[in-house]
Amino acid sequence: MDVLASAYDSDEEASSPTDDKESEETTKINFEESSSVFQAISQRCTPDSAPRVADKVTVKNVARVDPTTNQLMYNPKVDELFIPKVGPVNPRKTRRQKAPKNMLSGYVERAHVNAFDFDNQRRTFHTMGYAVDPSTIDKPTEKPKVIGDVDKAEKQDGTSIVELPGKKRIGAKRKRVDRGDPSDIDGYLGPWAGYVDEQKVAKPSEEEMVVLQEKFGSKQKKGGEEEETKDVENKTVLHIDNPYDYQGRSYLHIPQDLDVNLRSEDPPLKCFIPKKLIHTWSAHNKGVAAIRFFPKSAHLLLSAGMDCKVKLWEVYNERRCIRTFVGHGKAVKDISFNHDGTRFVSAGYDRNIKLWDTETGECVRRFCNHKLPYSIKFHPGGHRKDYFLVGCSNKKIYAWDTRTGGIVQEYDRHLGAVNTVTFVDKGRRFVTTSDDKSLRVWEWDTPVDMKYVAEPGMHSMPSVTLHPNGKWVLCQAMDNQILCFGVLNNFRMNRKKNFKGHMVAGYACQIDVSPEGSYVISGDAEGKLHVWDWKSTKLYSKFKAHDSVCIGCLWHPHETSKVITCGWDGLIKFWD
Repeated sequence: MDVLASAYDSDEEASSPTDDKESEETTKINFEESSSVFQAISQRCTPDSAPRVADKVTVKNVARVDPTTNQLMYNPKVDELFIPKVGPVNPRKTRRQKAPKNMLSGYVERAHVNAFDFDNQRRTFHTMGYAVDPSTIDKPTEKPKVIGDVDKAEKQDGTSIVELPGKKRIGAKRKRVDRGDPSDIDGYLGPWAGYVDEQKVAKPSEEEMVVLQEKFGSKQKKGGEEEETKDVENKTVLHIDNPYDYQGRSYLHIPQDLDVNLRSEDPPLKCFIPKKLIHTWSAHNKGVAAIRFFPKSAHLLLSAGMDCKVKLWEVYNERRCIRTFVGHGKAVKDISFNHDGTRFVSAGYDRNIKLWDTETGECVRRFCNHKLPYSIKFHPGGHRKDYFLVGCSNKKIYAWDTRTGGIVQEYDRHLGAVNTVTFVDKGRRFVTTSDDKSLRVWEWDTPVDMKYVAEPGMHSMPSVTLHPNGKWVLCQAMDNQILCFGVLNNFRMNRKKNFKGHMVAGYACQIDVSPEGSYVISGDAEGKLHVWDWKSTKLYSKFKAHDSVCIGCLWHPHETSKVITCGWDGLIKFWD
């Protein structure tokens, strides 16, 4: 620093010509000394910001092997195989992640293994529980390594599946019995000849028989068909003092002292939507499964309950419970009057079908085929008035004769349990629906269906009714809508006429139509009664009818606005 100061001070002083040479020499010496000083200062004060990097010469001396390559043109050294990559390394990677990979789980090296030895050891391991490592088989200097059950391998001396004796080896052919002479027609066995050691009768041992009896014997006693189809004592209870009036007429006689002509065959000219509750019947201890009007006059009402009872009610006058029919061991599924109402049939979950006399309450006959009946329907009349159809759980429809008590015809074409049976065309044909999501049309006494209706978008239809004009069939579908099929146009679906707005999925809610055909009614799972217009399919009205599921509804055939509903709350209600 002193040298620098003296150099700057020399400029201010006066200089003579004689001193110029001396000054030039001193400046050269001073400049050299100052440069050396600057270098010393820079080495001490300036930081080394650039990292030390290996030069190109040192990098090129070692040839790096690409781990993804499949072919090497020279013999690399070990140091060259595992040399790190040139460049920065991710400090967050683990040691396993930094290892070279040629697949997702690691580094795989190809090795040659004999296909026969590999398959032999694989089969030996699956059969006997042990195997020899195939990679050690071709190395005679090393002892083969056993994998799996080592103790069993020592007992078998490491024998493979191929080295086993002929009888024990898997895949060995079994000896057949002599086929015989082809000229001997009776004694020639041919390709049907059995094996020498074949056992044709497999009978369980005594110990196995005891276990089977303990396991399955109790189930057959408890849940067998004998107990389910066991007949219950039939009895009836009359709830009125005198079943006959002063002229000796029973309650089946159609009353004539009413404002409505119940003998008329013409429907009302105009019907109206019911608005108020006028009566409630409550005699069933459990839910009501179905209700049916007395044919033509509808002055009596028949109800089937889940309390195993069938009851007959008055619709007019005092609206009393006339008679109770008891004869089923389980809940009653369906009921149906014959053409004149003198008799009716009831089908229960006890697999029994019984024919009752409506006036006396006597059980005339019992029908049983050990199948669960889902739907039952009497023929509407004519010379077949003594027949009725039953749709069962075994995918069949049976035609029974009430006079002989036998089955006269079977209709077996459905692929699921038959849910409904509905007569059309004055009893010459009938329509059935099933759990197979199809609709079939049958001719009477013809066991082959004449029409099969099934589409990909269709659902099962557990309730079907016929329109009063006889031209349409209304089906309650499980996708919460009512579909219409034309009887006259070969049962084609009318896609423009479907009724929606109610919730019936999972429930076989009954549907009905007003007697002049202007309104469609149906219950739903929430206990409501829905009323639609037939022409516009518009939902006109809905109101709360029951606390539980409204399973059935009937429009009176001679009244303009009277509807009867039933529900799983055990009540039957009369609306006007």
